[in-house]
Amino acid sequence: MPELPEVETVVRSVAPHLIGRRIVSASFTSRFVTPGNRKKLAERVAGRTINHVRRRGKFIVMTLDEGALSIHLGMTGKLLMDGPKGAHTHGVFALDRGTLLYDDPRQFGRIEWSPRRIDRLGPEPLEIGLQDFVTRLRSRKTRVKPLLMNQSFLAGLGNIYVDEALFAAGIHPLAIASRVSEPRAAKLHQAIREILTAAIEHRGSSISDYVDAEGKRGEFQDLHRAYGREGEPCLKCGAAIVKIVVGQRGTHYCPKCQRR
Repeated sequence: MPELPEVETVVRSVAPHLIGRRIVSASFTSRFVTPGNRKKLAERVAGRTINHVRRRGKFIVMTLDEGALSIHLGMTGKLLMDGPKGAHTHGVFALDRGTLLYDDPRQFGRIEWSPRRIDRLGPEPLEIGLQDFVTRLRSRKTRVKPLLMNQSFLAGLGNIYVDEALFAAGIHPLAIASRVSEPRAAKLHQAIREILTAAIEHRGSSISDYVDAEGKRGEFQDLHRAYGREGEPCLKCGAAIVKIVVGQRGTHYCPKCQRR
């Protein structure tokens, strides 16, 4: 699933093509991607001008001259500017200059009119202050990895970058959040910020389907130190990276470097 760096990269690549453009018409073909009345949604956005495009957590928010539209890429969703339509194209925005397509083979993504769930998202990982982060983390008596992936706790983190941040901070994914000391929590806060910043600079991680709005793959997957490296030597100590399941997600960590 595209996470914060990937969604931020998509926003940065698509925004210059969208801001100031008028949506001439729109069409949607998936009852999963666009639940509810698809014809009504198409009519609602037709004629609207796109004033702003931003990221909130893993959501892309298009602010129109009247109302707003949100797009969640799910597992395999893509926003493509002027790309060819295919069997998995489930959203088409004909603009006064160009065409924006939404492709999604697995149809786990969502295109919605101002969904309320955006209001329930937690703080942005790149914006939350150190003390606020430490206080929030140490107030929760739950495993640290599922907590960091909880979008109401922090908005935008997912499997890849939680694994990478916990590795950098030397924290075991099964550690209890409330038992993480303040110095280690501060190290985790710093690791999250540094890894996300670096991932954005490298235009995200292309593990399977992810590309930006111009069809270009990211490069940060080449710099992963934990995620996807099961059985490979730890880059710190040489021990084999282990994969376990935490919160129904494959989780990679070093059994020597990451402690509870």
